[in-house]
Amino acid sequence: MAEQAVTASTGVVQRMLSVVGVHSVYSSVWDYVDTTIKWCWIPDWLPSWCPTSQSQLKNAEDRMLQCVNSTFTKQFVPISSGNLLWTLTFVRDSVKDKTPMVLLHGFGGGVGLWAQNLDALSQRRPVFALDLLGFGQSSRPHFSSDAQEAEDQFVESIEQWRAKVGLETMVLLGHNLGGYLAVSYAIKYPSRVKHIVLVEPWGFPERPDTAEAHRPIPVWIKALGAMFSPFNPLAGLRLVGPLGPTLVQTLRPDFKRKFSSMFSDNTVSEYIYHLNVQTPSGETAFKNMTVPYGWAKRPMLQRIDQLQPAIPFTIVYGSRSSIDSNSGSTIKETRPRSHVEIITIRGAGHYVYADQPEDFNQRVLQACDKVD
Repeated sequence: MAEQAVTASTGVVQRMLSVVGVHSVYSSVWDYVDTTIKWCWIPDWLPSWCPTSQSQLKNAEDRMLQCVNSTFTKQFVPISSGNLLWTLTFVRDSVKDKTPMVLLHGFGGGVGLWAQNLDALSQRRPVFALDLLGFGQSSRPHFSSDAQEAEDQFVESIEQWRAKVGLETMVLLGHNLGGYLAVSYAIKYPSRVKHIVLVEPWGFPERPDTAEAHRPIPVWIKALGAMFSPFNPLAGLRLVGPLGPTLVQTLRPDFKRKFSSMFSDNTVSEYIYHLNVQTPSGETAFKNMTVPYGWAKRPMLQRIDQLQPAIPFTIVYGSRSSIDSNSGSTIKETRPRSHVEIITIRGAGHYVYADQPEDFNQRVLQACDKVD
């Protein structure tokens, strides 16, 4: 969600810079940012400034899941250091002995965004959907500022969750950041993973060395990038306080369309808002795992050879997505002795599972049929 929000806000910045000088903008905005954004990040101020709370997030998620017809349970699964991972569990008696599928959402997401997929995916195997550590209703602890250590915190939280829930093996399906973490987990705990499904994964390619040479970046963009680099990706959403819900609806009207078969109101945008204005935790970890312009500090393609060849891959892209699908081809080329299937869903963007849910669900079920 962050990358689209940045794109939408760029036009505003451009119009502002056309009226006043770059240097004056830089100076005035920096003074404002330095005093105001930092103030907005103090957790004690959030309830009074941002119209959100843990109970409002819970209610928003409940509304997202009200159209799910399958029986499921909800619980906080305890892991180390007193942290809890919020988990939805779908287990039908007819498929309880099948290898379970574990859904890992992307940056800024939560379990409610799988609302159009949970019924279908749980027909053939147990399904577990969890809010990653630092996101959604899960605990929001302090993460290390070191990229590798932050990544390890995510991976260890998934392993502790698996052990607590009692899963021997699993199919890992991850979108965006969730895909990155799925592979990182499988490298460290290969015996626990039967199949990996990457959905529009983030963090695989290296940042191109020649990007700036071929496409020079304007000085004003570099200045703004340097100015805002100390701050979290979604700080602006918290900064605008009570205007936040309207901002989400304005910048991301597409989310309402993605779930139009389930909701005709602002249920989805309200859920996304409450997900992303709580205390920044996983968001901070994600920022510490990136370099400017959203590239991963530790690109996964540099480590893909560490993954055991026996673990099969399914990689799902949307035909209309701005995400470069070349990483899928690279994975296939570097794993000649492994099963690697690349699927493109027509008419889908980055949120494939929401843009074309029926097609997505069917293709994922087919890809995982060979697991059992």
